[in-house]
Amino acid sequence: MNVLVIFTHPNHHSLSYAFLQQVVEGSSENPRISEIQVLDLYAEGFNPVLVFDKQKRRRDMHADPALAKYREQIRWADKIVLVYPIWWGRPPAMLLGYIDQMFASGFAYRDKGGLLPEGLLKGKSAVCVSTMKGPAGYPLLWLHNAHKVLMKRALFGFVGIRKVKFFEFGNMESPKGNQEAKLAKIRRYFSAVAG
Repeated sequence: MNVLVIFTHPNHHSLSYAFLQQVVEGSSENPRISEIQVLDLYAEGFNPVLVFDKQKRRRDMHADPALAKYREQIRWADKIVLVYPIWWGRPPAMLLGYIDQMFASGFAYRDKGGLLPEGLLKGKSAVCVSTMKGPAGYPLLWLHNAHKVLMKRALFGFVGIRKVKFFEFGNMESPKGNQEAKLAKIRRYFSAVAG
């Protein structure tokens, strides 16, 4: 199994970065995982800004040569892992900009003329590892599960990825946030995950 980890946080001294390290270390211990690639969007200098004009049209985004290496990473991956904080009830703008550009028509899905498109990334799985300052129940109780709906239905389901696992860790800025136990949970999960 090939694992692509997409990390989205500007600070390598953050708790999100500690979760990234646990994903990588756990994956390295897993005999089912043959290779791991990490894409650090901030360190990469990824440009999340969409630009459409006479030279650069939205319908051609699936073939944009500037994004070719990122498309190849997604093609290569059997499992896509996203590690990010939840800010204002959703992933960071940097990650959303990556999603806007990478999960494009002609690459991640194809319109069939009906209500739903054909997902072109079938057979892959995804894991979202996210942290937040607020309590773990906040997205469900206050935001009607908007984060999971966005990621599972509006993104992954749309492109054909049906198997999606979430780790939403709340109270992460609290001294009682059980950070070490949650980091260990992530390492255990990735050291044993089968698909």
